[in-house]
Amino acid sequence: MYCNFINGEWLAGLDASTNINPSDTRDVIGHYARASQSQARMAFAAASHALPIWSGRGPQQRSDALDVIGSEILARLDELADLLAREEGKALADARGEVLRAGQIFKFFAGECLRQPGEVMASTRPGMTVEVTREPIGVVSVITPWNFPLAIPAWKIAPALAYGNTVVFKPAELVTGCAWALAEIIARAGLPNGAFNLVMGSSREIGSVLLEDPRLSAITFTGSEGTGRKVAQAAVGRSGGMARFQLEMGGKNPLVVLDDADLDVAVACALDGAYHATGQRCTASSRLIVTDNMHDRFVAAMLDRLPELKVGDARSPGTRIGPVVDAEQLAQDVAYIHQGIAEGAQLVYGGQAMPEVEGRPGHYLQPALFVGATSSMRICQEEIFGPVAAVIRVADAEEALAVANDTPFGLSAGVCTTSLKWAAMFKRELQAGMVMVNAPTAGVDPHAPFGGRKSSSYGPREQGRYAAEFFTQVKTSYIKP
Repeated sequence: MYCNFINGEWLAGLDASTNINPSDTRDVIGHYARASQSQARMAFAAASHALPIWSGRGPQQRSDALDVIGSEILARLDELADLLAREEGKALADARGEVLRAGQIFKFFAGECLRQPGEVMASTRPGMTVEVTREPIGVVSVITPWNFPLAIPAWKIAPALAYGNTVVFKPAELVTGCAWALAEIIARAGLPNGAFNLVMGSSREIGSVLLEDPRLSAITFTGSEGTGRKVAQAAVGRSGGMARFQLEMGGKNPLVVLDDADLDVAVACALDGAYHATGQRCTASSRLIVTDNMHDRFVAAMLDRLPELKVGDARSPGTRIGPVVDAEQLAQDVAYIHQGIAEGAQLVYGGQAMPEVEGRPGHYLQPALFVGATSSMRICQEEIFGPVAAVIRVADAEEALAVANDTPFGLSAGVCTTSLKWAAMFKRELQAGMVMVNAPTAGVDPHAPFGGRKSSSYGPREQGRYAAEFFTQVKTSYIKP
């Protein structure tokens, strides 16, 4: 059994969850301990005790530790990618990309340890100097989803540690294998006991501790909008004082294709954004908004290219779309497909569940494409989180912009055009935290800020130098000799 990691020790829990390969449900990856509430409290006690020790270490020591972590992730790229593909169902090529990104993130923040500037300014009072510095926020609760089981933990844990905080990490139960592998690497990087802790298990059992422990200073969460709102309420309503919180809660991202777009570029962007990683990305472009004169050509080209997206075992050569992560998510995807048909959209490709592929029982789903959709349909307003995309036909660029912004979410948005005028307008007017011009809506660099607007995000941006805004607190000091 794979154990929790608390205060430098590997500990069994209340019981264990069984980790199943979604590409072949006969394949058991392992059994992973579920922490108890008392063990979660132990983790916060350990993190609190370790905080002055870890934050007191010099930036070079913290940098060296993060560099060791990043180097081992990259050295084990093939092994970790195979585990990720086996556990989450992400096609092996995409899994390799994610592992590479996780390693790069730790390497980047190893550098950031040594790039923490302060500021000195003159005071309005004679003889007084003002210094502005940053300090760790404290003990951080890191709560992550299943769709990026290495990259998302990396871009939360790495900056938390880089800036001198300590961590209690709770991964989604579906991907405890990747979480445990990452924890095992961090455990050997020379951190003091308690600086990093892994508590696996059910949110029903330990969720309240992760949000309400009195030693908690901040919560960084990625997951559903509904759960994100509960995190916010818990952080604000804590009896021991409010905790800082950062929320990433999904998207319903548009890809706009204008009349003047390069058709090949537009189709490539749509296929990548909508269907790669089985559509299980908060940045997936599930709304394809196409202007009238381009619509028929675009749909025809999509139908020509969709058969190239081979559905199969995530680790098999040639697989472009792996399985949906589990039976519950598959049922949700299929229900949305039925909902789209009931609302009057035309399913022109795929959308069928596949109980097995090449003799392997798994949670497979053909990529689905709807046409004749309207912005008010549920399939165009609610996040499906599967390989499902809907084409919305619009008259012109102005209507395309209005439809693109007609969503409660605002994470990522894209536009395909050869016009600098339209590119500039959409870049300026799209109500999204990230805008892609002639590029898929999914996929960002590890050193660039990540986050959205409206119901997609709350709090400072993640990744890159912007991570300091969440993981540090500013101190202003006045000095008079």
